[in-house]
Amino acid sequence: MKSIGDILPEFEKKRAEAPKGRKRQTERGEMMRFFLRHLNHSRANDGLAPMTMAHLGTVLEKIPTQDLYYLKSVCSQAKNFGKKFWWELDPTKH
Repeated sequence: MKSIGDILPEFEKKRAEAPKGRKRQTERGEMMRFFLRHLNHSRANDGLAPMTMAHLGTVLEKIPTQDLYYLKSVCSQAKNFGKKFWWELDPTKH
């Protein structure tokens, strides 16, 4: 039995590849990179291991992108970025 690739040689040529690098930039991804950069800076000063993008994704999973803009503005105005970030995410504080 012949494989599909043997029957349709153009099938292999048209195989789609995932974009390499940062070609698939999204608004939410840019916001997550902003938070990750600032949080990891403060975590390094405290002697903690850097946070990964996957962990931050699970933390921000249920927060809409519009609310991330509010979080960004509030945290940027605070003296301690990380402390304000975690305080805003805790629902028991509000």
